[in-house]
Amino acid sequence: QVQLVESGGGLVQAGGSLRLSCAASGLTFSNYNMAWYRQAPGKEREFVARISWSGRSTYDKDSVQGRFTISRDDAKNTVYLQMNSLKPEDTAIYYCNAVHRLSLGGYWGQGTQVTVSS
Repeated sequence: QVQLVESGGGLVQAGGSLRLSCAASGLTFSNYNMAWYRQAPGKEREFVARISWSGRSTYDKDSVQGRFTISRDDAKNTVYLQMNSLKPEDTAIYYCNAVHRLSLGGYWGQGTQVTVSS
């Protein structure tokens, strides 16, 4: 049974930092492209960042590039999202996503709440 468990969310003031973690189990982690998405109240879920199975990262240029960093530790089956210079508009539920590198299937975590106060 595949599980993706996010942690690290919380309440932070604007300008602050948070580090999200997503621990994966039940899959061969090194074969998966990992990503973070977020969903703000009343909005659709949107892409934040992705790191490929080989370590190549991409970001949503308009909203987070230069402030957020995605990384992975295959030994720990964990993907991270370091979020710096947080803004109130970063407030959302952040979801972890795993997609097999051969597009054989994907999974979602349950999400972790990030709230940035002004």
